[in-house]
Amino acid sequence: MSKQVTKIGVLTSGGDSPGMNAAIRAVVRTALYNNLEVYGVFRGYNGMIENDIHQMNSRSVANIIQKGGTILKTARSKEFMDHEGRKKAFNNLTDHGIDGLVVIGGNGSFTGAEKLSTEFGIPCIGLPGTIDNDLYGTDFTIGFDTAVNTAVEAIDKIRDTADAHDRLFIVEVMGRHAGYIALHSGIATGAENILIPEAETSTEEVIESLTEKEKRKKLVNLVIVAEGHNSGGANNLARIIQERLPNMDTRVTILGHIQRGGAPSCFDRVIASRMGFHAIESLMEGRYNVMVGIYNNVINYTPLEIAIREKQRVNPEWMKMVKILAS
Repeated sequence: MSKQVTKIGVLTSGGDSPGMNAAIRAVVRTALYNNLEVYGVFRGYNGMIENDIHQMNSRSVANIIQKGGTILKTARSKEFMDHEGRKKAFNNLTDHGIDGLVVIGGNGSFTGAEKLSTEFGIPCIGLPGTIDNDLYGTDFTIGFDTAVNTAVEAIDKIRDTADAHDRLFIVEVMGRHAGYIALHSGIATGAENILIPEAETSTEEVIESLTEKEKRKKLVNLVIVAEGHNSGGANNLARIIQERLPNMDTRVTILGHIQRGGAPSCFDRVIASRMGFHAIESLMEGRYNVMVGIYNNVINYTPLEIAIREKQRVNPEWMKMVKILAS
């Protein structure tokens, strides 16, 4: 494709993640620097369908790089899943003269962008904005580092009270299909067990591990479980443990959406800025329908169809390390 873009639309879609505002800022200011017009699409694909589209200038993104959430708002759109909904969205983009689109979000957001591009020929660029870090083609997604640090800070405090009372704490973190938050926060806090969707650890294995530690008089234990693990989550796991190990004083903490909020870390601000800058550079160079990621600290371009289809894999060596360090 060699279509010359002149007017850029930018939107955030799906779950919010810290650093989205930094990405928006980079997209807007890089586009303006290159004499391109920029339009913000508010409330994701819903806003695109409802024509909630407004022109942006440099002041539109002033003083936002340090803020969590997204100034463009976000939503999940059922109507956009149908061709008629996408046609309505495209017509609204056309009415504004928008001929290039930057979509900041995750797998579902990229699926929408890829369909919009395939059906109507509008060039799209994806920026990986999700705390789950589950997108293929990038080492880190925007928001992951902040989410992990939020979880680590909370878990460190939980360990203090666990130590004071000789308790087992089961901490549930976000991750329905990916365990990267659980894995990284668990390693960083010295958790005795880390349960992630990618490794189907049985509850029996957890019981055996805790029983062995109980025999060694290790009374303070942390179990970090991703919400999508096959154990059924922290509450269900706690119920089973209390039935099997009634002498173990067990408590549950579910961190929930606290992991999505807060000011983005320096790392997330930097990678979001780099990705946003290169999104516009890519559009101007005629490189479309790709996700801009960072691999080995180098900007990496992955076709949207591959970014959607493939999954970020957890290296088995990570789980081996977890087992050894928690012994």
